[in-house]
Amino acid sequence: MSRPGCSTAADTTSRRGVLGHVFTVGGFTALSRVLGLVREMMQSRLIGAGVEQSAFTLAFAIPNMARKLFGEGALTAAFVPVFKGLVAGGEVEAARRLARAVLTMLFLVLGSTTVLVVAGLGVWSGCYDLSPRAELTLKLVRILFPYMIFICGAAFGMGVLNALGRFVEGAVMPALLNVVWIAALGTLAFFPGLSLSVRVTVVCWAILAGGAAQMVFLFWCMAKRGYSPSLAFSGFRDSNVSLVWRNTAIAAFGAGAVQVNCMLDQALAQCAAPWAAGVIGYAERLMDLPLGVVGVAFGTVLLPTFAGLFAKGDAAGARHALASSTANLMFVMLPAAAGMCLLAPEITSVIYEGHAFDAVATVRVSRALAVYALGLGFYGVQKALIPWFQAQKDMKTPLRVTVYTVVLNAVLNILAVVLLPQEWRHVGLATSTVVCAAVGCVLLGFAARRDGGLAALASAVPAVMRILLATAVMTLALWFARPALDGLCRIAVLAAEIAIGAVTYLPLAWALRRISRSR
Repeated sequence: MSRPGCSTAADTTSRRGVLGHVFTVGGFTALSRVLGLVREMMQSRLIGAGVEQSAFTLAFAIPNMARKLFGEGALTAAFVPVFKGLVAGGEVEAARRLARAVLTMLFLVLGSTTVLVVAGLGVWSGCYDLSPRAELTLKLVRILFPYMIFICGAAFGMGVLNALGRFVEGAVMPALLNVVWIAALGTLAFFPGLSLSVRVTVVCWAILAGGAAQMVFLFWCMAKRGYSPSLAFSGFRDSNVSLVWRNTAIAAFGAGAVQVNCMLDQALAQCAAPWAAGVIGYAERLMDLPLGVVGVAFGTVLLPTFAGLFAKGDAAGARHALASSTANLMFVMLPAAAGMCLLAPEITSVIYEGHAFDAVATVRVSRALAVYALGLGFYGVQKALIPWFQAQKDMKTPLRVTVYTVVLNAVLNILAVVLLPQEWRHVGLATSTVVCAAVGCVLLGFAARRDGGLAALASAVPAVMRILLATAVMTLALWFARPALDGLCRIAVLAAEIAIGAVTYLPLAWALRRISRSR
């Protein structure tokens, strides 16, 4: 609770509680995910799951990885606790100076890196005789690499707003990219004679424009809250600025084990099969439907929540937030994992199949999706545990866990590419990601024991067991209901299966919770 007479925007998270903000962020994120689903349905039909999509997936993964690790991941994790501490302590002007200095340094680093990389790739492409696939990939990388500047700038703006207790603006931001992306795909539909390589190039330019729109929008929102995103070439040696960048350097390696593993999947997928990177990308985006709405919502809210509680010395409140958040995450993630694993062929067919995306691509994507879905619970726990350490300015623990899991992931990926048949290599890559997520959860949970984090997770076990029981019953109901749905069109089958799952799971989960509370 905030002190009387000292209520600030920074205390908003504590007053309203985690779930209130999660519902707010989750609602707007769900809107963005619906638009993203429409986007994926259009892109799968206009571009397919072949070489062009694989080139696009790899090119987009590079700036996207910078966003997840350097933008939303490392920089946000290092910046938010320091910035929030200044705002909560009433040092508003110091917080503004910190924001300006960090943003200026961010633009200097990303801008110079982009110029060097884009120029270097242009020289490389002109000096060597490359295959058409490699040439297309390098072309798309050159277009999309500047997107890193826009999206990392937008991620910084989102971090400032989140620390001020303003979560809506950051949740709305992804929808802007999807609107621009969908508009580009809709325009391409009127030009059926364009080659696939031209279509995917147009999409990349649209993404660049959408990224610029995202950054401008969040900078405008920052300015409205009294934190102008103006540049300042002073204060770089301030102790708070140095602390942010020191922790950013550490967190850049430790803030996103799942993201690093996915990037390795994409890189080795180029060796697994010409189509593997595109197939894995489609499967990951389906997995991101529950993870991107619920997992991201909790991850967004928990970092400033934990930071505020630890700043006040309220360790018991932080443990309670961790336990309740873990149980709430599992309430969504476990049934989603079971449903997506069991219904992977139907989900893939309804969403993607058509025109350039054929039945063979459906089989390939559904295999990867079924495996990725098994890791949803692990990904969810990581969304709660990583902010637990970051809020305490402990970046080294996630770093160590990342090093272990990345090494393990690399070994398992190489074994999958070398030992498995070509049609199953991408499934092996997905399996490696899930295994590493599970190992990462165990290591993070064990490391959290010194701060009471492991005890908090243990207190959530009874609730998770009830959720597991309800999920198991739901899975059996879906399994036995499937034969009765034969003969229906695929959309009707999927709709009926979702309805059966919801009608089975939700009442049972509610009843089990009531029984537990009555004891």
